Amino acid sequence: MSSIAPKSGSLSVVIRSYKSALTKWCRQNGYFLFDWLPRFHDRIIRDQSEFDRIEEYIRKNPERYHTVRT
Repeated sequence: MSSIAPKSGSLSVVIRSYKSALTKWCRQNGYFLFDWLPRFHDRIIRDQSEFDRIEEYIRKNPERYHTVRT
């Protein structure tokens, strides 16, 4: 099983560690309603137009948060 587990220092491990630490901090500091969206998706950005499209999605994503969660 260890051959298919995320490798130390990989993006997936870094993201998992960050999310874990931030979730723990939020709970310790009274932010009990804090939660992550359920999925993480990584992708290689291949050109400028793809970068621009993804940047726009990320920029607008906080506006969509409450509509997605309801």
